[in-house]
Amino acid sequence: MDATNFPPLKNDRVLRAARGEPVDCVPVWIMRQAGRYLPEFREFRKEHEFFEICQTPEYACEVTLQPIKRFDLDASIIFSDILVIPQAMGMEVKMEPGKGPTFPCPLVTSKDLDKLVFDPEKIADHLQYVYDAITLTRHKLEGKVPLIGFAGAPWTLMSYMIEGGGSTTQSKAKKWLYTDPEGSAKLLTALAEGITVYLFRQVKAGAQLLQVFESHAGVLNEYLFTKFALPYLNKIANGVKSLLNENKLDPVPMVVFAKDGHYAIPLLKDSPYDVVSLDWTLDPVMCRDLLPGKTLQGNLDPCALYSSKEDLETLVKSMISKFGKTGYICNLGHGIYPDMDPEHVKWFIDCVHNC
Repeated sequence: MDATNFPPLKNDRVLRAARGEPVDCVPVWIMRQAGRYLPEFREFRKEHEFFEICQTPEYACEVTLQPIKRFDLDASIIFSDILVIPQAMGMEVKMEPGKGPTFPCPLVTSKDLDKLVFDPEKIADHLQYVYDAITLTRHKLEGKVPLIGFAGAPWTLMSYMIEGGGSTTQSKAKKWLYTDPEGSAKLLTALAEGITVYLFRQVKAGAQLLQVFESHAGVLNEYLFTKFALPYLNKIANGVKSLLNENKLDPVPMVVFAKDGHYAIPLLKDSPYDVVSLDWTLDPVMCRDLLPGKTLQGNLDPCALYSSKEDLETLVKSMISKFGKTGYICNLGHGIYPDMDPEHVKWFIDCVHNC
């Protein structure tokens, strides 16, 4: 399907908010909005493996559209996974039931880097299925809402590649930062360069906003973040914007989400990202002061959706009063949980729009 002649966009609230422009009401979308809390997704997963869905454009499109058909959301986000980049670099990643992502052969020392694909164009070439899914979904959305593309940030991907899966301490990966900074920089640079081309091609395919997930910022400190995360985050945003300009494509808003990185908020003030997404531990008023000129996104505690409808409405009103209605995209402070009641999700969305 051709990545041109997309249907006209009918709802551009998220894009306007990302640019700091006035909106008629606060826009809202939800991280992991296409996922296991939806009964239709659970039924689909009975027939298809996780990465099978990611790698089959028609399946990824169908799952991406599920929450859009059910809820009055202001954006869609392509169904994929941050770990497609390590896969494209030559690593095997499995999604184990009850365990999550697993790398059977994680990186142990920097000598293992010789096994990886470092050429950013080759990494991006491997991910054609993502671009095809984006293009198909843009057409199938029929202009209802914008489509978000995304990628994991270099440090977060590096930590998965070394730990071999989830970890509370990321101690194996952090050991690299302290004992092999050169090897760490080599890997982080390769990841940043691959992600840059990958995100650029997502925009070429039809993505209208991009988010970079630094999900493991919380295990770093200001020193480590400044040395091993922020430069590579900035390299990606600057690189994507440069590629779009060189190819005479319109710029798209870019979002950075450094989860649990409270210490990093002041450091993002001068970053090239247009939007800073906040987790639920952060105070919106404080972040407004620390990030003048940035649009903010977030930051309801995902567990707040367990509340009664009355309490949830109160929490939403309080949150929006702190953020303000300009330069703000409503979201959760992280992804929605699998056991969430879809009716509470609908109520959350309605509360946001009615504020």
